[in-house]
Amino acid sequence: MLTGFYISHAQSKAYSVKGGLTLGVQTWNNFERDPLFKYHGAVAVESADEDLLVSVYAQLGYHVKGSAIRSKNLIDAFTGNVFRAPTQEFRFENLSFSFGGKKKQTLGTFAEFYYFFGLRGDYTLRTNLDEYTETNLRVGGFFPEDQFVRKWNYGADVGGGFEFPFTDLIQGILEFSVHPDFSLQYKQPSATVWDPYTGNNRTLGERTIRNITFEISLGLRFMHIIEYID
Repeated sequence: MLTGFYISHAQSKAYSVKGGLTLGVQTWNNFERDPLFKYHGAVAVESADEDLLVSVYAQLGYHVKGSAIRSKNLIDAFTGNVFRAPTQEFRFENLSFSFGGKKKQTLGTFAEFYYFFGLRGDYTLRTNLDEYTETNLRVGGFFPEDQFVRKWNYGADVGGGFEFPFTDLIQGILEFSVHPDFSLQYKQPSATVWDPYTGNNRTLGERTIRNITFEISLGLRFMHIIEYID
């Protein structure tokens, strides 16, 4: 009579897709502009073995970063009517790749809480700065210019959230995260420009712009479990 002993073990991965609202903030030479409200989307893969204390993830995403200038109420000098000038947006559309670690804590059968930290690299696909080219000629170079945008940047991702089980293999995601850049999105050397108001030349100091974004994401997480039997 032969008796067999079988040992099984499983390796798990999880794939997720998520997106949501982005609040972008930029510091222009240590002065903060108004926030820009836009959107983002991302796909991710992570290790999901139950015996791991910390899982490892990699993520690819599209993020619209930037800032805005919102005018206060103004009064028309000729009619006396109150009006508000259009908001000026400065958009930087970035493709991001990040990797890091994720730690989870079970909150009963209702949900799991997690938090994460990662490092990120960005590539700027496009901006809308060309919309201000003609305005720059009239106001003496006040607005940023495309030629001084730094295409490659890097930073960190920090956040946390909740995973809600829908089935054994599918969870819902609610996530809150912060994404500061370590590098400069924009760096313009000092230059001499013509001042249309005085008719004389004036010197503009070096101009730098750095990003930070705050994001709220909703998404789905799909488990992929492979079981091995020895």
